[in-house]
Amino acid sequence: MDAALLSPDLSDRIAGLSWADIARELDAHGCAILPQLLPEAACGAVANWYDEPARFRSTVVMGRHGFGRGEYRYFAYPLPDPVAELRTALYPPLAQIANRWNGELGLPVRYPETHGDFLARCHAAGQARPTPLLLRYGVGDYNCLHQDLYGEHVFPLQVAILLSEPGRDFEGGEFVLTEQRPRMQSRVEVAPLRQGDAVIFPVSHRPIAGARGVYRVNLRHGVSRLRAGLRHTLGVIFHDAA
Repeated sequence: MDAALLSPDLSDRIAGLSWADIARELDAHGCAILPQLLPEAACGAVANWYDEPARFRSTVVMGRHGFGRGEYRYFAYPLPDPVAELRTALYPPLAQIANRWNGELGLPVRYPETHGDFLARCHAAGQARPTPLLLRYGVGDYNCLHQDLYGEHVFPLQVAILLSEPGRDFEGGEFVLTEQRPRMQSRVEVAPLRQGDAVIFPVSHRPIAGARGVYRVNLRHGVSRLRAGLRHTLGVIFHDAA
């Protein structure tokens, strides 16, 4: 049933994207948008999972922890087929970008070619709890700027897919990315997402070429205050949690 939510050629479509252009967007702006990664029907079906608690291992009420306002739920293993397929298909091209970034920053960590091999690395280190999540925001809800770090092994890129349609389902609730540059003021990027669009962005840092060579900048992401309606997002994180 879940597998039918995605088109049968999703993995092929992801592999066939212009990853050179996507890499250039990430290098230049710190994020890249994949338009209409999920069709409208799939977005609605995935959003409705939020009301099926058996799919999830835990629920976080953001206000209780100072994270903002709203809720999110972490999926349990085994992941629903669409979520597992997105993780598996998106990882290989992102691993190439991640390995290049680490090389530019002089970091020794290299990521294997397949997501299964990377998960094996996480699980061997005790990071075995799944991290893909479903987020729900109502009126007045927001997500403070943060980084999704769950243990020693961190994959440096992640993906968020907007499941609701701005202007129809909700108002406000923009995806925000901030970049803290050394000895400079922070830079803000707002991703103009529509329903089904995915945004790729760094978990915590990325390289930037400067006058004196490549240097590292830290990033945080969040969601601005929702002014009306209901907003759902699917978060695809590639490392598991301790």
